[in-house]
Amino acid sequence: MKTSRTSPIRTLARRTFANRASAVYLALVGGAMAVAALEPLFANNPDASLIWVWPALFTFPVFGFVAWLGEAGWGGDAPTWFLIGGIVLAALLQSLALGTAWDALRGRRERRGRLTTAS
Repeated sequence: MKTSRTSPIRTLARRTFANRASAVYLALVGGAMAVAALEPLFANNPDASLIWVWPALFTFPVFGFVAWLGEAGWGGDAPTWFLIGGIVLAALLQSLALGTAWDALRGRRERRGRLTTAS
């Protein structure tokens, strides 16, 4: 007898990347990071680095912990690789949370059944 059970890695990847909520969120964060990376190439003003506030804000609940670690470890002068990696990690963790919530809500709706019109 075969069971159609998916592996935990596949479930994790599906919840992180392969649903609408996660895909929209990751596209938003990825777009903000792309704009932030390209902005200093085209801007002449000294405030061009402030554009990195937007990807950090889009990933804020988890990125707050990353910023706290950077403050504790480097005293407010955390390296760029740490902050960008923190944004990526925060986006992936929040995408997983969104995907899990999406699956839970979709599963509840499917368990409830389809509504039909009365005859």
